[in-house]
Amino acid sequence: MMAEEDSAQEKTEEPTEKKLEKSREEGQLPRSKDLATSIVLITSALSVIIFGPAMVLKITQVAKFNFQFDRQAAIDQNLMLAHFNQSAIEGFVSVIPLYITLLIAAVVGPIMVSGWNFSIKSITPKFSKMNPFSGLKKMVSSHALVELLKAWAKVIVVGIGSILVIISQFNDIRWIVREDIFQGMEHATSILFWAIFFISCSTLVIAAIDVPFQIYSHNKKMKMTLQEIKDEYKNTEGKPEVKARIRQLQREVSQRQMMSQVPDADVIITNPDHFAVALKYTPNEMPAPILLGKGTDLVADKLKEIAREYKIPIVQSPPLARSIYHFTEIGQEIPEGLYMAVAQILAYIFQLNQYQKGYAAKPGDLPDFDIPDDLRYDL
Repeated sequence: MMAEEDSAQEKTEEPTEKKLEKSREEGQLPRSKDLATSIVLITSALSVIIFGPAMVLKITQVAKFNFQFDRQAAIDQNLMLAHFNQSAIEGFVSVIPLYITLLIAAVVGPIMVSGWNFSIKSITPKFSKMNPFSGLKKMVSSHALVELLKAWAKVIVVGIGSILVIISQFNDIRWIVREDIFQGMEHATSILFWAIFFISCSTLVIAAIDVPFQIYSHNKKMKMTLQEIKDEYKNTEGKPEVKARIRQLQREVSQRQMMSQVPDADVIITNPDHFAVALKYTPNEMPAPILLGKGTDLVADKLKEIAREYKIPIVQSPPLARSIYHFTEIGQEIPEGLYMAVAQILAYIFQLNQYQKGYAAKPGDLPDFDIPDDLRYDL
């Protein structure tokens, strides 16, 4: 029995849209720190290779400007301050391309896996994270083991990459000792920058493994149990008893609105015991009779009670009452196939009113109504 309960609580179901949306709001998205680090490292190396010569030239010019000055500049504080300000500005301008490139890389790297997402909750301090016992628990978790293995993998991959770079550049490195100092420094700098670039590229191996792992880990974390889905549905849609109460209140409101319109009806057609429908027809205003109200049993009795109170004619026609009840909604026109039957009833009521006023002879009994088969509803 316990095994069945545990199995039922396994997170085997795909996350709902509500949980995924909540996860985004809380900043819980799959992110690869290794991919972001690789992007920043590679961008840094490329930026130094591209902008490095111009930066070195500018820094060299600044150095010459500061070391080549006359005696007056050495003893004049204002000239020294002017030298410092100019040097600082030129030095800062020389590294602006590098800083802008690194800023773009630092922004693009983290959002390459799951896109851009800003969440206040993810940056809100949580005192629970300051609990040392929770920290110790995380140190011996499976996540900590994975991070340890990744760290060792980084050392191995970067180490292998470094060895391969040294082997590929070995002859150039040996040739440096035969060059003059300026040419040798330029050559050594070029070798160093390209070595950094290729070693940075080696970290993509770890990123290529980490990205699928982070996506898999996040999806696994987002999965839900059947009970969680049921609870979420209850919280979203409401508990069954609450929903039933809401539907009951809606029916009561709808019935009150319906009953308020019934006094305007021209005729009540009954089953006579179980069904009752209230119709209204104004020839110059309506293309067809409209259903003002309908009901069964107690509601039908209430409709007949209102009809007697407001002296609305009540006509017994079980087939027609059932057809109108089942094929017409409140506020809608009756089906075209029932026009003739309702017209006969309205004509009968008109003749009856004329008879009661002494203007016409007493009408005969109502004829049997011809109701189309597709509109007939037999119990």
